[in-house]
Amino acid sequence: MSKTKVLIAGAGPSGLTLALWLTKLGVPVRIFDKAAAPGETSRALAVQARTLEFHRQIRIVEDVLAEGIRLEQLTVHTPAGVAARLPLSDFGRGISPYSFAFALPQDIHERVLITHLERAGVQVERGTELVTFQDKGEAVIATLSNGSRTETVSAAYLAGCDGARSTVRHGLNIGFPGGTYEQSFYVADVKGRGEITRNGMDTTVSAYGFAIVMPVRQSGSVRLIGIVPKAHEADETITFEAIRADIERDTGVIVDEVNWFSTYRVHHRVAERFRVGRVFLCGDAGHIHSPAGGQGMNTGMGDAVNLAWKLAAVVQGRADPRLLDSYEPERIAFARKLIESTDQAFRIATSRSRLVGLFRRYLMPKILSIALHTSFGSRAFFSVISQAAIQYRAGPISSGMAGKVSGGDRLPYVLSARGDNFEALRSLDWQVHVYGDVSVEFRAMVAPSGIPIHAFPWSDAAEKAGLQRDAAYLVRPDGHVALASPLQEAAALQRYLAGLAIRPRTAERAPYRVPGTMHSLA
Repeated sequence: MSKTKVLIAGAGPSGLTLALWLTKLGVPVRIFDKAAAPGETSRALAVQARTLEFHRQIRIVEDVLAEGIRLEQLTVHTPAGVAARLPLSDFGRGISPYSFAFALPQDIHERVLITHLERAGVQVERGTELVTFQDKGEAVIATLSNGSRTETVSAAYLAGCDGARSTVRHGLNIGFPGGTYEQSFYVADVKGRGEITRNGMDTTVSAYGFAIVMPVRQSGSVRLIGIVPKAHEADETITFEAIRADIERDTGVIVDEVNWFSTYRVHHRVAERFRVGRVFLCGDAGHIHSPAGGQGMNTGMGDAVNLAWKLAAVVQGRADPRLLDSYEPERIAFARKLIESTDQAFRIATSRSRLVGLFRRYLMPKILSIALHTSFGSRAFFSVISQAAIQYRAGPISSGMAGKVSGGDRLPYVLSARGDNFEALRSLDWQVHVYGDVSVEFRAMVAPSGIPIHAFPWSDAAEKAGLQRDAAYLVRPDGHVALASPLQEAAALQRYLAGLAIRPRTAERAPYRVPGTMHSLA
């Protein structure tokens, strides 16, 4: 029987992200997928700023950015012509280091993740399926099949990142309530001609629905996404040629060559549980929803990051196993909220109601234009779409409030002349942030814990971000605030750490810091 710390079923974006983070954190993993090779087609295109922030933490963001396109503009078309041109190149200024919209097809994104995983010495085991598994209490015993060969693996934990038809979820007998939208959709990768916005996204809205046109950097091709015409929805097989005229009319693209074409139905479901014992669900295995806002893939990768640092801490004896109890409530709450919001947006975008169609064609572009051409509107829209607004305030490991920042919030982004406060997050470790001055007493009392203190100069940017001057913020490895304390109270920090038996990774290398040592970008 072979052994590993974490066994990962599924090598899509969620599984690959989980494997990469765990590997960077020093945890042995095995990751397998029943597919013989990575996918070569994809529906997911949007890579949100929060995902790019996570990629920065594990030092792969530049490679990801090099493969995709920074979208500078969203052009909204109606049958009458251009209804709005919306700025996307810097609409999240001051909220994230990645203040732009970014597009990268999922299959190319996966290849970047696989390359970095292989560089770290981990190979995806292809053509391998999970046959059975059993949680024995002290370990999960799984049987894997690769053709005619079977293998028994003992893992401390099993993560089901194996998609909407998850074998892991079925094995746990977890319900997956929800439904399926009535419309069918098409996605195509084509070479074509037309009024295509360079480094932008074109969308056509009409009384019947919508269509999207987006360039793909690597191939110089164009990605087309839209609703299958009602007259063809019931067709047993839908071909591109059957709906070519509709696609060309709705997208404004004259298609010269079709690289690939697919149709699909969209589901909306959230699993009843994200965890049972030593087994976890991640990504599409736990939740699937409409493509509205480009949230699906990014949410699954967010699941993976949330789970990775917690598993690493527990596996390495740097936290009480109770830390893992926070994964489900934090991520399932967001998944349910996301279902509600994307469902509403999706129904507006796809409804065949004449009244909704008129709203979509005439009023929606004007509302979007007004919103995105104001500072408040663009920032609010970016915060939601980018997932920078995700917070775990109601979670079991979130505590306190200082300024406008509560425990559970994503650490606000602050840029100064000397750099930004997110650079410190590359350590993938616990840390304390103070924006202002650190007292000698606080510094000395925190030092034995091994938690580094990062001090940043107080600034207008820090105040605008909602931080409180001289307050102490204990930051988790994933960049969320764990404890927000208006005062520099070492006792409160120590109580928090002791409650979950938390020790930072740095403590293993340097159990005691010299009192007075302080990291600073001031």
